[in-house]
Amino acid sequence: MTPTELSDALRAALTAAHAEGTLALDPAEIPSLVHVERPRQREHGDWATNVALQLAKKAGMSPRALADDLARRLAATPGIKSVDVAGPGFLNITLDAATAGELARTILREGAAYGRGQVEAGKKINLEFVSANPTGPIHIGGVRWAAVGDSLARVLEAAGAEVTREYYFNDHGAQIDRFSRSLLARAKGEDAPEDGYGGQYIQEIADAVRAQVAAAGDPDPLTLPDAEAQEAFRAIGVDRMFTEIKDALHGFGVDFDVYFHEDTLHESGAVDRAVARLRDAGHIFESDGATWLRTTDFGDDKDRVVIKSDGEAAYIAGDIAYYLDKRERGFDDVIIMLGADHHGYVGRMMAVCAAFGDQPGKNLQILIGQMVNLLKEGQPLRMSKRAGNVVTLEDLVDAVGVDAARYSLVRSSADSTIDLDLDLLARATNENPVFYVQYAHARTANVARNAADHGVLRQDSSGADTFDPSLLTAETESSLLGSLTEFPRVVAQAAELREPHRVARYLEALAGDYHKWYAECRVTPVGDEEVTDVHRTRLWLNDATRQVLANGLALLGVNAPERM
Repeated sequence: MTPTELSDALRAALTAAHAEGTLALDPAEIPSLVHVERPRQREHGDWATNVALQLAKKAGMSPRALADDLARRLAATPGIKSVDVAGPGFLNITLDAATAGELARTILREGAAYGRGQVEAGKKINLEFVSANPTGPIHIGGVRWAAVGDSLARVLEAAGAEVTREYYFNDHGAQIDRFSRSLLARAKGEDAPEDGYGGQYIQEIADAVRAQVAAAGDPDPLTLPDAEAQEAFRAIGVDRMFTEIKDALHGFGVDFDVYFHEDTLHESGAVDRAVARLRDAGHIFESDGATWLRTTDFGDDKDRVVIKSDGEAAYIAGDIAYYLDKRERGFDDVIIMLGADHHGYVGRMMAVCAAFGDQPGKNLQILIGQMVNLLKEGQPLRMSKRAGNVVTLEDLVDAVGVDAARYSLVRSSADSTIDLDLDLLARATNENPVFYVQYAHARTANVARNAADHGVLRQDSSGADTFDPSLLTAETESSLLGSLTEFPRVVAQAAELREPHRVARYLEALAGDYHKWYAECRVTPVGDEEVTDVHRTRLWLNDATRQVLANGLALLGVNAPERM
């Protein structure tokens, strides 16, 4: 029995109590989903709920009386062994072994679909993340968003949403000018401008631009006037840098559905259309020769200049047009993932959302990520051989590999600063969280191979299942089944809260329960021992665990190895 099935049974009991007159409650107040959770202490049963405490006051009765009534009704439900009332009105529910064990069959029947749900069904979500400027390799902060953003997209899709992964390509503005001037200076053998970019990669790209021009038979940019030379380095250099970024992300398991170019907002007239729409809504005013958006009407700390007095669009103008563009493309929810230095951006963009008549926090959601500190031999690591003043995606992957990098960046809440010990992440020990989880999966695969070698199979010679869930009576088996049951709820919660780290933490707990079970319950016989239905049924539980570990790791974009 899954938590959803148990929730349905509780709702049915409440509905029956109302129909019989023992629950004086408006039917609309009976929850459509009754929350159940695993008790902290195993002896309290398989599941617990406080629904009696939640509804008793509204019904004009004591929580204990309502709990007693529900316990009586639930006790007659097939698959429920016992229902105990604890404290002021908690319900502790114990399933019979066969019902609890039947979950293993359910998991193996559903396979890769187990854990997927519908809490985000019908939603069309635009998820924008990374969006690093094409002026250098992706630094460690952007790498965190690559891992978290891609994992969040996978979790949202598993919850039923239609997700578009989008990268905002900042190819309009001063940073591109500084980049092209840096390339030109390095090509000339000069130091980068004071406000420019340094690092070995600038020399590499400058050389590559000249080589590409020469291969095409065009004049060397250094023979051109500086303005023309800078434009040549800009046009080719930005493209090469962005290609490097996309290639690095692809190698990290992150690909985008849309690469949106900032320039198109200005070239297409999208900025003018967005300003006109806000003007029609009465939120635009003129002052000191500039055009302003009255964001203070929507909670911002000050109004914002949209078009400066010289006629140039302010930075926020592009953001306004970009948000409207996403909504006009049909997205219900627009999620933007930004770094720790963007806190001031939240209030003004939520005001923009409200000015368009949308709901801040729903139609527009902004997630702020915190810093990542890398440690090597106990000391902070801050320098890259190639990028100079930052640690890049390539540096992290070179140090620990893609799986360890992705997992370690996702397993903590994005709004918390994390310290990554590169020496720890490179070790094959249980202290390394990604190794701990991957090793659990590899162990399940090894158990299955050994079982086959000993003639322990999930089907007999006729193809019939050799599965008797009533035999899964050991305490570690009950705990493992309870953990497996939780997976769909964890995925749904991770999607609703936009917190993929919940999946990683769940997998670590599941791996722990599996390792304990493995230490106590054998799947293969010992010595001359005969193969029994206990061995065969435990193989089902082993393989079900293997499936859930694989499903969870897939949501994080991490491999589930068969051998380690």
